[in-house]
Amino acid sequence: MKKKVLLLGDSIRMGYDEYVKELLQEDCEVYYDDEDNGRFAAYTLWQANQLIRQYGPFDLVHWNNGYWDMNIEAPMTEAIHPLDEYLHFLKRILELVRKDSAKVVFATTLPMLPEGEMDSPEGRQFAYDDNTACRYNAAACSLLEGEGVRINDLYALCKQHPTLYKCPDRLHLTEEGSRKCAEQVAAVIREELGL
Repeated sequence: MKKKVLLLGDSIRMGYDEYVKELLQEDCEVYYDDEDNGRFAAYTLWQANQLIRQYGPFDLVHWNNGYWDMNIEAPMTEAIHPLDEYLHFLKRILELVRKDSAKVVFATTLPMLPEGEMDSPEGRQFAYDDNTACRYNAAACSLLEGEGVRINDLYALCKQHPTLYKCPDRLHLTEEGSRKCAEQVAAVIREELGL
């Protein structure tokens, strides 16, 4: 019988989810919202609830958050989820998915290019940088490792590539980057499920 896996997260997850499904097709039924991403952690909490109610329980949930949470959208002057709120919602997501899931994996937020590298055609500017991503990752890992959650370090994977596998928009992954992340996500899932 195939294992049931749920993928949660933002548009980075949407870049790799189909590849993960393909890589695990022999052993797992992989579920995700293919029309919408989990955006910020509070939205992922809501989305997880919908998916668990519709398709659960799951043998494993793999999820990421971060980019939306640390974003500051004008005219706001602070992140959508300042660090303490981010951690609050990560803990709530964990509590929710643990009710009906045997295993949980959290993927770190991806690195950011230094200002000016690969400038986007739209002149996109970000109100956060790689230091912010590192701060959010460190806090999330500390919280979740303390809860026995496996960390899938996609940040470290992408950091190895000269352009961090970034598209010209400086945020999303190239196809190569999405495939590399999918390979690592699938490998971690296989390991956690003993496949």
